[in-house]
Amino acid sequence: MKFTAVGDLLMQRRMPGEYDGFKEVRDYIAKGDFRFANLETTLNREGTCYGSQYSGGTWLRADPEILEDVAAYGFNVLSFNNNHSMDYSYDGLLQTLEYIREYGFVNTGVGENLAQASAPAYLDTPKGRIALISVTASFNAASMAGDQGRRLPGRPGVNGLRISSKLIVTPEQLEYIKEIGEATGINIAKEITRKEGYYPELEEGCAELGELQFKAGDTPSWERKMNKADLARIAKAIEEAKFSADYIMVSIHAHQCADIKARPAEFLYDFAHFCIDNGAHGVIGHGPHLLRGIEVYKECPIFYSLGDFMTQVESGQVAPEDFYAKYGLTSDATMYELFKTRTDNFRMGLMTQQVMFETVIPYWEMEDGKLTKLELMPVEENYALPRSRSGFPSPAKDNSILERLAELSAPLGTKIEIKDGLGIVKLD
Repeated sequence: MKFTAVGDLLMQRRMPGEYDGFKEVRDYIAKGDFRFANLETTLNREGTCYGSQYSGGTWLRADPEILEDVAAYGFNVLSFNNNHSMDYSYDGLLQTLEYIREYGFVNTGVGENLAQASAPAYLDTPKGRIALISVTASFNAASMAGDQGRRLPGRPGVNGLRISSKLIVTPEQLEYIKEIGEATGINIAKEITRKEGYYPELEEGCAELGELQFKAGDTPSWERKMNKADLARIAKAIEEAKFSADYIMVSIHAHQCADIKARPAEFLYDFAHFCIDNGAHGVIGHGPHLLRGIEVYKECPIFYSLGDFMTQVESGQVAPEDFYAKYGLTSDATMYELFKTRTDNFRMGLMTQQVMFETVIPYWEMEDGKLTKLELMPVEENYALPRSRSGFPSPAKDNSILERLAELSAPLGTKIEIKDGLGIVKLD
């Protein structure tokens, strides 16, 4: 079985036809039977949906015809399970889902209820059947889909992996935090509500300061744990997919990082291994808008982030009033003024960082559930061109992207050799 995948399709405008480099990228993607992308936008007609009170950072939307461009690249499997799924509230989410179905893409991760959002989706090919399960660990809590009840319908939303956090501090620091809480009274309302039974009791050896939880330990650190119910639901979906699919891929959208953005938070390693231990054959990560390392675990590929395949953060034509208000403006201002204010006159933000415009397209082959080949096509999105022409993927002109990815992958035990402009992952 053959696979290709990209990270985030952050699209808000149409592709300009067969631009320079398009054919090479399209033909490389076409090598896969399974051809995946994460659609990081919502699809709706201007004025048909109101903006949510919250967003993934930017309120992203595009006209549904962009799916014609997605199809032109050759993708046949999509997820739009990410932190932007609810940028235009429930109507925006449901319209996006409807358009993706209408255009015939296999998709999952978002649904009319939690059971639908978490269920595997299947791609049937002449060589066999491939299942996709899509998860996001970066999302507003209100975006989580809800279960069906016996009397009430479920809630539309995403298949989320909830993460709980505690800050580990020394016993002496913990006592100081308790003193701050008592002196300021920041915990009074929560303590009253806890006594009334509406908050769970604190674990022994823990303290709170507003929304932050602290726990005594030897060395100060940040502890992040995956929700056990969410893991059980994901494991159940993998088990279901085993019944009728030859291969199972898991998509994970996660922004959380370690010491630098290019290194994922510790729980992401655990999550990827958990999926493969439970029967998945690969994990496709995306979310932080740049490349992260590649690992081969139990002869299965893990892409901790494939970055952005297309970057159009500042291509939106309209925005809800909340977006303007966030930066002290009103919608009497232009979109240009909005983005200029947000980026300090275009001196900061994703669009000013070249690494956000650099990615790879992996092509891999599997036989009997094991990885037999993995190569990487480096891709750049024309960072140096004017905004009107940047953001569209083309083959990279040198090996710098592959060299950086090789450096990020080496600590994971992955060796990448560069040959004829491609990265070749050495398999034992």
